[in-house]
This record gives sequence, structure tokens and C-alpha cells, in this order.
Amino acid sequence: MIQCPRGTRDFLPDEMERRRYYENILRNVARTFGFREIATPIFEEAELFVTKSGPNILNEIYAFKDKGDRDLALRPELTAPVVRMFVNGMSNEPRPLKLFYFGQCFRYERPQSGRYREFFQFGAELIGNANAETDAEAIALAVSMIKALGLKKYKIRIGHIGILRNMLACAELPQEKLQEVLQKLDKKMYDDAETILSSAGIGADTIKKIFDVTDTVGGKEVLDMVTDDAAAYMKELMEILEAMDVTDAEIDLGVVRGLDYYTGMVFEAEAPSLGAEKQICGGGSYSLSELFGGEKVFSTGFAIGFDRILLAMEKEGQIFENKGVDAYVVPVSDDVRLEASKIVSMLRDHGISADIDIMRRKMAKAMKHASAVGARYAVIVGKNELEDDSVTVRDMSSGDQRTVKLDGLYASFGK
Repeated sequence: MIQCPRGTRDFLPDEMERRRYYENILRNVARTFGFREIATPIFEEAELFVTKSGPNILNEIYAFKDKGDRDLALRPELTAPVVRMFVNGMSNEPRPLKLFYFGQCFRYERPQSGRYREFFQFGAELIGNANAETDAEAIALAVSMIKALGLKKYKIRIGHIGILRNMLACAELPQEKLQEVLQKLDKKMYDDAETILSSAGIGADTIKKIFDVTDTVGGKEVLDMVTDDAAAYMKELMEILEAMDVTDAEIDLGVVRGLDYYTGMVFEAEAPSLGAEKQICGGGSYSLSELFGGEKVFSTGFAIGFDRILLAMEKEGQIFENKGVDAYVVPVSDDVRLEASKIVSMLRDHGISADIDIMRRKMAKAMKHASAVGARYAVIVGKNELEDDSVTVRDMSSGDQRTVKLDGLYASFGK
């Protein structure tokens, strides 16, 4: 038996109903913030991701040559394609541009709980300016999405990459070592970071101060220990977030995100229920368009790991109830099947989700099937009732039933 490829999944109807329901919650929240949906190709020129992340990215993604000998890759993330799209066709649009997207991405890595080779991201990009209002808008959107999904336990951690960059510059760390150190600090790999810093001639006291900053977590008061422009910016950002009723975010100066295209604020959201692999959202302010041939434009964006946040909701005990159809039409005998087809068509024309027995079951088995598919009501079509232009409607949860005239049938469903 042929199986789906390792690291991918089939989504059966019940699961797809659940996923679409939560996708649409995210879409609706994005629209209330004035964001508009976009889509980019699932595969891109491989050069796009190499330009953004370096040649080593080819070891982590699905890269291949097509029949025209072009180097292509399945997208491993969506920020680079969105910025490429901006450079190609939206650079002259009025700003800010508020864009959101949902789609699958692909990475060749070891599958584990909540981590797949084909995974789904819901994200947003706000293209136009580098200021505290832009950053606050992105963070507030991410928080609103997480709340709208119903996740109860989560943590929002906000940092500023400029604080550590400034400290490392003052310590005279060579520029070519900067990104490597930031990546080590982002992953809390202090021993590796200390080796690099020490080899660059940076003293133990300075290294300790740098490490202490990465462990600094709290409210606005923790910014008092840092006196540069980045700290002042963060204070302004937190004031705006408070005005927007985002009061559950904390400052974490150790949030670095480890990617060299970030230019300022960075943030992450995590769900404790996921254990060690608890991150469900990440983003920050960045500049990428100049790498792809466009003008330098500052943006703020984030991506929510859709699979991971659904897993976190499951671990919190959140249960999704599949809706089922409003009506299941059951013809009692073969001689009323034609009329039953007219009735199910009439219900659908009035916006009522309706199904009909097409397996020619006996009534008892047809009613059992109606229950199995979660129908709210069974519409029983019998010859005697039809002579009076009526049908019998049974409430599948209570078992109560009543006779309803055909011309008022759709109204009885409250549609």
C-alpha cells in the first residue's frame, strides 16, 4: 500500500472542517485590522531563499531542477516570497501595505510532534515604515489572533535586536562574528558564544554583562538597565501596546531571532503546553526588499505556526465539534425518491446544508446514517404526507418530530 510521504499528512473531512474553521477565524481577525489576503507560488527560484538565508539553506529545503534546467525550490517560509512579490508588483502602491497570507511550506528535516516536512503558516506583513506604531500593530494583530483561536495559556515575549548589537559593537566584536554570536545567544548556547567572544579578546566581565542582558525578562522597568536608543524605542512601543489593550506581553531582551535581516523589534509567542518545542509565533521588524532588487523598505511581520497552535489547543483540551448538515432527506419508499430529490434541491437553493439518501437504504438504516453524519434534522418524505404537500421533520438530538408543509419547510430551519 502506497503511503503519503514522510513528514506529510492526509486531512480527512472532519479534520479539514476543523482546520478551515480556525483558518477563517484568523482571516477574519486580519481583516478587522485592515489587512488584505495575498498568495504566492508554492515553488520559487531557489536563488530567492539563498539570497535571503545563504547557500546552506539548500541543505534544509526541497530544491530541484525543472525540465528547463532552472533551479527551483519549494518555499520553506513565506516572508521572502511576499517581499519578492512586493518588489515585482506593489512597490508603487500607497503605503503602508497590510498583507496577510496562509499556505503550506516545506523543509527537509526530521519529523516530530508538531513539526512536519509539509507545514502550514498563517502570517502578516506590514510594509512601509520603521516606527513603534507599525510594530505595535503587528504585535496586536498576532495577540488578537491567538486569543480569537481560544488558546488560554500563552506568552508574548518582545525584545529589540539593537540592544545586543550595540553591546557587542561597544565590546569591539568583529563584524564578521556578529551574526554567529547572535545566533548562539538566540538559542541560549552560552558556552559556544563565550568561546567566540573570548577568542575575540572580550573580557569575562563584559561577557557576563552581555549574558545577563539575554536573561533579562520583565515589564518596562527592565529597560532602565539599558540606556541606548533601542531601549527608548521599546518603552514607546510598550506604551502604545498598553493603549491598544495588549497588557500580557513582557520584555525579554534575550529574544534575538538569530536572523540577520531583522533590524529592530523582535517578538515570539509560545504555548507552555507544547513543552520544549513551545514556539507558536515569531516575527519582528526587518528590511529585505533591497536584497531582491528593490528599494530599501522597512517592514514588520510575523508567522504563526498553524499546525503547532492547533496542537497547543488540543493539549489544553479544546474540543472542536463538527457541524454536520442541517437536513438529511430520507425517502420512505422508492416511489417518492424523485420528489425527495426536488425537496433536497429546494433546501439547498435556500442556503440550507442538506444531504439525501442516495444508497437506497431502508428507512431505519437511512435514519441511522443521518445520525452518524451529524445531521441536525431528518426530513422524512412519505407518500401519505406528500398527498397533503407535507413532510415529517425529526429533531435528531431530541427525537421530536412534526409535520411541516413543503412551502414552509426551508423557513422551519431558521434560514
